[in-house]
Amino acid sequence: MLHWIWKFILGIVVGLLARMVLPGAQHMGLLMTGLLGVIGSYAGHGLAHAVGLESGEKPSGRVFSAIISIAGAVLILFVGQKFIH
Repeated sequence: MLHWIWKFILGIVVGLLARMVLPGAQHMGLLMTGLLGVIGSYAGHGLAHAVGLESGEKPSGRVFSAIISIAGAVLILFVGQKFIH
């Protein structure tokens, strides 16, 4: 259970960073921002794995992992803005 809480807290951070990167008004609360971060993180890592990019366990791999998570969340947010609104 604690694993999911930690994942959601990191999702909030990733979602907030993605919302800062993409300009415009995103009308979503804290719950949706957290879900955006979690789903974006999975999407980013899935795409990175599909094209052969691996993050690894080194500190530089963790930075790469964070960048991929934020990029995935930005992609999800961008697609949502273009096709839902």
